[in-house]
Amino acid sequence: MARRPSPSLTDGELRIMQALWARGRGTVNEIVDELASPKPAYNTVLTMLRILEQKGHVMHEKDGRAFIYLPLMDHGQARERAVSHLLKRFFDGSAEMLVLDLLGNSRVSADEVERIRALIAQAPGKPAKVKKGSPR
Repeated sequence: MARRPSPSLTDGELRIMQALWARGRGTVNEIVDELASPKPAYNTVLTMLRILEQKGHVMHEKDGRAFIYLPLMDHGQARERAVSHLLKRFFDGSAEMLVLDLLGNSRVSADEVERIRALIAQAPGKPAKVKKGSPR
């Protein structure tokens, strides 16, 4: 039985999408040229572009005999989908659990923690400040 296509990008698909985002659009040959070594074969990139098109991540336009591929989502949208997928799969949909896990990781620097605090302070829907000793 065939595997159901993943809504998120595989590592190989992400490489191709990054090449497309960098170029804005391109033929298979142009995308292969954009990729870092080791470069995949032309047919591999073509197959992955077709899969990305089936998933709704890219589209193509015909230009003479060539197909020009264009991304249908930007890098930010791809990140949002990946984080959403990660939240559902590993954190039961809880952003709090994800943040607690990240902050518990020793790779988070003090500067990053300060930037996170500033973002939380500016976030919409943040809880009202509570004075010390007053009930919530």
